[in-house]
Amino acid sequence: MAPSTRTGGSHAPAAGQALTMIIRPPGFNGPGSGPRAGAPLVPGNEPRDRGDPARDQVPSPVTLSAFLEHWLADIVRLSVRPKTFVSYRSVVRLHLAPALGDIPLTELRPGDVQAYLNRKAATRLAPRTVAYHRNILRQALGHAERTELVGRNVAKLALPPRIPRREVRPLTPEQARTFLAAIAGERLRALYVVALGVGLRQGEILGLRWSDVDLVGGTIRVRQALQRVEGVFTFVEPKSVTSRRLLPLPAIVREALLAHRERRSAEGAARAGISAEFADLVFTTTVGTPIDGISVTRRFQRILRAAGLPHQRFHDLRHACASLLLAQGVPARVVMETLGHSQISLTLNTYCHVIPALGREAAERMDEVLTRGS
Repeated sequence: MAPSTRTGGSHAPAAGQALTMIIRPPGFNGPGSGPRAGAPLVPGNEPRDRGDPARDQVPSPVTLSAFLEHWLADIVRLSVRPKTFVSYRSVVRLHLAPALGDIPLTELRPGDVQAYLNRKAATRLAPRTVAYHRNILRQALGHAERTELVGRNVAKLALPPRIPRREVRPLTPEQARTFLAAIAGERLRALYVVALGVGLRQGEILGLRWSDVDLVGGTIRVRQALQRVEGVFTFVEPKSVTSRRLLPLPAIVREALLAHRERRSAEGAARAGISAEFADLVFTTTVGTPIDGISVTRRFQRILRAAGLPHQRFHDLRHACASLLLAQGVPARVVMETLGHSQISLTLNTYCHVIPALGREAAERMDEVLTRGS
């Protein structure tokens, strides 16, 4: 279906320009409201019969593009982390708005969305990325539906592409030991040991403060993460409620952090004048500034190549931590809490490759119990 060319709609503001108007069609006072007091009952402004699907649409001349800008500014910016907001805004302005933005919000159809997804898939955009575009539009139209600007969420009716399951291939126990030997002389050795030993996300590690680390009691508390958004470092809330967690430290992690603290003390003179906001960070550059995650990942991958280990994302150290714990018989619930997963199903589905080996071990243990002494 070709985009509508009918006039009367608002247009998206230029990049960087905020949309300050509140989008409401004539006679619309908000969710669940009818016409304004005294508003004439003109066609399209009369109270709607909620039992009639054909009339379950709030009349509105606003374009999808203008609505999306309103949604970004007034809803998304206040409800997600800064990096997520920038990502959503980029998808809206570079993809959704140019392709669908001129269509009036109330005239957007499932076929428009499906055609958009099909075109994106035809450009060889990764299926996961195409599904991400649909998810953003689905969230935006969900807000429009809740506020009765549209009668249904047409993005829900468009079929997302099939996303191939990415097989998790973390370091094996032998490879993990090889990796630890390879980072023996690294300035940020403790950073990699924390990732492998307790499974913190990269942002959680880079946002870790000494006040969150108890080297005497042997614990580490995850309170925040560090993100770099449009060139500016900022602390953000952890990914979810369960991401806030207190973790016991394996001895190898505690010893690595002790050695790192001694190294940091020797670098103290070079850190004069650093902002108090970042002065307590565990991991910084040699001059005390926050570390960019991209540089950490690049260094990590150079270490892997030099050690003859397979290519990995930095996040795969977190996967290695979970796989190693499960392989040692640590209960899935404990692994879930260590990683800060919100549901145990996420843990089990992500690391299902470890489960068959656990099943064999369970069978052997049952044999041992039932045949002991026979």
